[in-house]
Amino acid sequence: MPLLVVPTPLGNLRDITLRALDALRSCDLVLAEDSRVARRLLAALEIRGKQIWTYHEHNAAATTGAILERARTQCVALTADAGMPGISDPGTELIAAARANGIPVDALPGPSALVGAAVLSGFPLRRLLFEGFAPRAAAARRERFTLATRSGFTSVWFESPQRIRAALADLAAVAPAAQVFLLREYTKLHEQQLLGTPAEVAAGLEDPVRGEIAFVVEASSEASATAAHAPLDEEIDALLAGGTSVSSIAKELAARGHGERGDLYDRISRRKAAGGAPRNGS
Repeated sequence: MPLLVVPTPLGNLRDITLRALDALRSCDLVLAEDSRVARRLLAALEIRGKQIWTYHEHNAAATTGAILERARTQCVALTADAGMPGISDPGTELIAAARANGIPVDALPGPSALVGAAVLSGFPLRRLLFEGFAPRAAAARRERFTLATRSGFTSVWFESPQRIRAALADLAAVAPAAQVFLLREYTKLHEQQLLGTPAEVAAGLEDPVRGEIAFVVEASSEASATAAHAPLDEEIDALLAGGTSVSSIAKELAARGHGERGDLYDRISRRKAAGGAPRNGS
């Protein structure tokens, strides 16, 4: 029997798919981040009597074995509180464990704030970076924002309502003219869409900020041209000039397929020592 990855509505219950309904009705076991949320959803969908186990990052190690045993002979549905399991939610480790143990896995299509925000932004999407939640520390946030805005690719981020103003302020500090599209409470009653610079978007938020947030940052046309055509050394020099550390640049360029991280570290260090950029950071 398979492990079924079943996306759940972000807010509007009508976004549930017919296949997801079939899966939830027919499965033997539902896995949920929060069993209370799952029970409310199933009750709203008029699905009753399902066995529900909680599965989240804090109990994954203790429960994975038992889940896999059930999945060998029964249908197990993996859900998230809202949206697609595994996208900044639990699930990827369980899927990997199932595959390693010969258990079939299937993922149903469904709602995703990541895709919805990207499409609604109107920004170029031929290449897209999903950055997940921004770092909590301001210095780390600014470093990640610098790398993303200079990558040449549109980037999508998640953020909590408690930290969104700080995140936008840090984005404004490194890229004040960047175009940002913010999507709050997607598909819900109080959905909000904001477009503008980081400062303009922040000004459009109410106090206090509430709800689930995704925001999209458009790379500058200059950065896009650099990513597509300029020599790698020029991009390295630009990142060094912006104060990004050698190790962070090496990690980012390696992730984008420009070579091995160690080799890139040596190359970037030589550029810095040769005076290709101001000698700040390490």
